[in-house]
Parts: sequence; structure tokens; C-alpha cells
Amino acid sequence: MSVVRSISILGATGSIGASTLDLVRRNRDQFRVVALTANCQVKELAALAREFSAELAVIADEGCLPDLRLELSGSQSEAAGGQAALVEAASRGADITVAAIVGCAGLAPTMAAIEQGKVIALANKEALVSAGDVMTAAVARHGATLLPVDSEHNAIFQCLQGNDPAHVRTITLTASGGPFRDWAYERMAGATPAEAVKHPNWSMGAKISVDSATMMNKGLEFIEAFHLFPVGVDKLRILIHPQSIVHSMVEYRDGSTLAQLGPSDMRVPIASALAWPARMDTPCARLDLAEIGELTFRKPDEQRFPATRVAREAVMGGGAAPAVLNAANEVAVAAFLSGQIAFTRIVQCAEDVLARNLPPPPQSLDDVMAVDKEARIRARETMEPAR
Repeated sequence: MSVVRSISILGATGSIGASTLDLVRRNRDQFRVVALTANCQVKELAALAREFSAELAVIADEGCLPDLRLELSGSQSEAAGGQAALVEAASRGADITVAAIVGCAGLAPTMAAIEQGKVIALANKEALVSAGDVMTAAVARHGATLLPVDSEHNAIFQCLQGNDPAHVRTITLTASGGPFRDWAYERMAGATPAEAVKHPNWSMGAKISVDSATMMNKGLEFIEAFHLFPVGVDKLRILIHPQSIVHSMVEYRDGSTLAQLGPSDMRVPIASALAWPARMDTPCARLDLAEIGELTFRKPDEQRFPATRVAREAVMGGGAAPAVLNAANEVAVAAFLSGQIAFTRIVQCAEDVLARNLPPPPQSLDDVMAVDKEARIRARETMEPAR
């Protein structure tokens, strides 16, 4: 008889949340849903709360709470709203909490989940990019288990199982290169938001799709890997792999290289985290290497795509630099999506903000949030037209 585990999903209506709930839906006898959260997708959240008999449904935008209460009237699910409610949802001590809230809005709930000392399936990049030292210290302090959900980090996690990190020679994060991998820099300057979000391999939200197009997504993942896998920045590599079949690789001192391969479907790494340390079935397409035919790799071009260089320099600089980079990038991506700046200005904006005097290294989550707030102000100033 299988053990029923409790699960909370922070960011239930996003792409990670939807993929997670698809797996839970297919394995109803293995999970009990404690809490589901969303930003202001009231009808979607209410429908999910009813379907999965969630104990708690939280809407981040408190102004949407009356509508959520109305949608959940007569159900068994409690409705709550606001940032404090998000933290409370994460504090309910589920056996596994999927942290998939996009942006710094997910920092406090993720920390609250860590403080329960249970398993956190981490899909929120900002947690480790902006608050890596603070978060990893909390994980150690509370005895929590951090399982990466990003396909690249989950691949590395699998390749490291049963091996001593001291024997690692290199860790390689693979990158599809995004929709503009073969575009000239001059052509990218005129790229539209519609073109930037059209990822060739993955189905993702707008912000992460733009990050993939600039290669900032891989730069942020580089910073995450630095915190998740303590082998040192010099042992981390990035390699362009257009097919997105090899999700990452680990090379060992004896010359052996272990790689994790799989389809471009986020349900694969999510299933790895949900079932850990065991495995679970997924409906994902089987990998047919004969049909794929060939796998190709090439080094990243940091002239056309400087984001990976900027991120590497930020993590080597340490302190507040990664948090500043993340915040400035978020502001710049939003500005691009709204038509305010050109695509090629996104990374330039982040680099301009990093070039200014940086705040002291953050020692707490409050410090991280203060750094984030100041960096956003500076990013907006950077993008203002000269008078």
C-alpha cells in the first residue's frame, strides 16, 4: 500500500503548477493537496481547489479575495488572500511544497516552506539567484531537503546521485539557445515580444521565454547551480544544445561523463522531484534517439548573448550582485514586453545597474528584498530617456 503524501503548490495556475497537478491528477491515491496559490486567477484557482479538495486556496492579490470566496462558497476549501496568506500556506508543513511563484514574490513563501524542514521542489529561480546564501543557510539550519525542478538542475541532481562531489571535474548546463540562437545581433535589435516568447522547444511563460531568448535564463541557472552544487564556479560550464534532449552533464575525475536525457516536457523533472527518492510513471513521450537522429553541441557566443558572462561575473562578485542582476533583468524584460525598450537593451540595462555602487551583501530575507527594491528603481532610471 502506497504512502499518501501531503503537497502544497505555490503558483498552481502557472505552467509548473499545471504540470505538477497533471501528475497529481494521474496519481490521486498518492497525494493529498493541502494548499494551492495563484496571483489573481480566481476562477482557475477555485476550480483546482474544488477538483483536488484543497484545504486552502490563496490568492496573492487580496483585492481578488471576495471573488475567490464567492467561487469557493459551499466547498470544503478555505479561501485567503494577500502576501501573509501566501506565507501561511507555505507554513502548513506539507510533506512536499512545490515553490513555483514567479519573481521575488516567491521568496518569503519559499523561505517559510524551508523553515518547516520538509521537502521543497524548487522552481522559483529568484530564491537561489537573489537569496542563495540566505536560503542555503536556512536549508541547513532547518534540515530541509531542496529538490531542483528546473530541467537542467534536476538533471545534474540525478547525475550526482551516489557520487562524491569531490570527484566532479565539471558540471555542464545545456541551453537550447532560444529562438534567436542563429540571428545576427543587428536582427535581434528589432525582435518583437511575439518572436521572443516563441521558444522552439519548450512551452513556458512570457518572462522565462524572453530570458531564454537573451540567454539570461541560462545565466540565472548558472548562479543557481553555484548554490545547489558546491563544486566552485570554475567547474561550471554552459553548452548550446539546440535539441534540448541532453538536459545537463556531470564529468568526473576519471573521465566518465554522466548525462540525463529526456523529452522537452517539464513533467519529467517534476515527477523526479515528486517521487524522490523513488520514480513514478508519466504520460510523457518516450525518447526515441533513432528518430531524433543526431544531437549537436556548440559553445555559447557571448558577443551576441552577453547575459551568461554578466551572470558569471555577478556570482563571482558575490554579495548583492546576483540579487541586483535578477531585479534589473525582471524590470528590463517587463519593459521589453510592453514595447518600451528594444530586445538588445534588456541585458545592457542589467549590466548598467550592476556597474553602479552595489549595496552591502544581504544577511537576511529583508535585506534581499531591500536590495531588490533599490535595484528595480535603478533599472527604471537606467531605461528613462536622456533629457
